Amino acid sequence: MPSPVKDQPLIDQFLDSLWLEKGLSQNTLSAYRQDLQNFALWADKSGNQLSLIRREDVLHYLSDRMSQGVKARSTARALSCLRSFYRHMLREKQVTEDPTLRVENPKLGRPLPDSLTEGDVEKLLAAPDLSTAIGFRDRTMLEVLYACGLRVSELVGLKLTEINLRQGVVRIVGKGSKERLVPVGEEAISWLTAYLQETRDSLLKKNLNQDIVFPSNRGSAMTRQAFWHRIKAHAQTADIQKKLSPHTMRHAFATHLLNHGADLRVVQLLLGHSDLSTTQIYTHIAQHRMKELHQQHHPRG
Repeated sequence: MPSPVKDQPLIDQFLDSLWLEKGLSQNTLSAYRQDLQNFALWADKSGNQLSLIRREDVLHYLSDRMSQGVKARSTARALSCLRSFYRHMLREKQVTEDPTLRVENPKLGRPLPDSLTEGDVEKLLAAPDLSTAIGFRDRTMLEVLYACGLRVSELVGLKLTEINLRQGVVRIVGKGSKERLVPVGEEAISWLTAYLQETRDSLLKKNLNQDIVFPSNRGSAMTRQAFWHRIKAHAQTADIQKKLSPHTMRHAFATHLLNHGADLRVVQLLLGHSDLSTTQIYTHIAQHRMKELHQQHHPRG
């Protein structure tokens, strides 16, 4: 397949260095690649090259994005990617100055992630049809997703060697190849045990040597997009009207733990966040929920 942009070799060189230096996941590298290719295509249309970009060009690009209705958070991510790229270019002496140096980040609000109530989660967990192998697999996946607060990519990539049912933990290799041990909980262990004993082999078909815990109906590894479609279908069955995202169950996991008194640093470890500030947004959700409950139930609320 031909390179989508003229400056693709520069982009590839930068992504290779990121992978070697920081061990970023393929999903993160794909997002960087897409952002850089979008910028390179925009530059190419105006007859420009990545090595000749000036500060005015970066400002013009960001302005174009905003005028097309691209959200500030997405534009901030694109600018962050460009900053990393041009720092690399400067280090490699492929440019003489960084065009992103005096470009301010777009102002962001602090939106709360959409989260399900405990009742919503119960309805979602009950939605799959347990009379089918796929339905039983989906129910088990949802139970593990909620019990462990995993990312969808971590769930679909889970291997048999990463589960220890006797100790009740799963070993997760998350972003940046960082490992963490996450407790599973009795309910999820019960579903996992039944699924592995009674259902998984029928999904594997002839691929019995597969190490993947949750295969697709073709017996191979499932994509995160495929499971995300399954979640949306089950939410529709459960009549959940809230806007869902692939992280919805992860948000619910963190929020419900905090609502029940869990320590923020414990939640940080369970989620695999390297920075506590990333986890702190969930305290805002918990406080928001407490205010709602106070207004609803307190006589002077």
